[in-house]
Amino acid sequence: MSVLSAGRPVRLARGSSPWLVPTVATAALSLARARRSGAARAVAVPATALAAGMLWFFRDPEREIATGRVISPADGVVQSIMPWKDGRTRVAIFMSPLNVHVNRAPLAGTVTSVEHIPGGFVPAFNKESENNERVVWHFDTELGDIEMIQIAGAVARRIVPYLPEGTKVEQGDRIGLIRFGSRVDLYLPAGVEVAVEVGQKTVAGITRLDRD
Repeated sequence: MSVLSAGRPVRLARGSSPWLVPTVATAALSLARARRSGAARAVAVPATALAAGMLWFFRDPEREIATGRVISPADGVVQSIMPWKDGRTRVAIFMSPLNVHVNRAPLAGTVTSVEHIPGGFVPAFNKESENNERVVWHFDTELGDIEMIQIAGAVARRIVPYLPEGTKVEQGDRIGLIRFGSRVDLYLPAGVEVAVEVGQKTVAGITRLDRD
């Protein structure tokens, strides 16, 4: 899906239609009737503002994918960097409602599993978000098995995977959408040094997460 912005098409995220279509339709209808109806005029301004906000939230810009072994799967801010018992390091990236919500493959490889796990919807920056609704991805890559988890937040009540098990992906390919604020956890294999810091901003497909 795309819309025009400054005369150029802007790509919108797959999976955004259930939110966008009724919002944009309401705005268009109220604007069309605004000249003849005071009620429509009252609805037109907030409806148009909401539609514009939705279009911004669900933007999916084209990007020049960076080089490096592991790149960020999400736009956001590094929330935590935590050594794991098995030697891996978990990098947690918090996505606010203002970030692009489309996630990308951190490495090239093959999707070996995509598992949806039901759960709660506490804010993604809360420690208890470990038990939130989530989708667990595993990729077979040149670094071995890579695990990535999309975690729904208080507002993001739906995760939309784009790819099934068995799909081959290139680094930076779009793999799924989390609606509104949320979190993405990526587990770096043992021996891979983290190149980012807590509080650092990341850009999906561009920010490198590992160090040579």
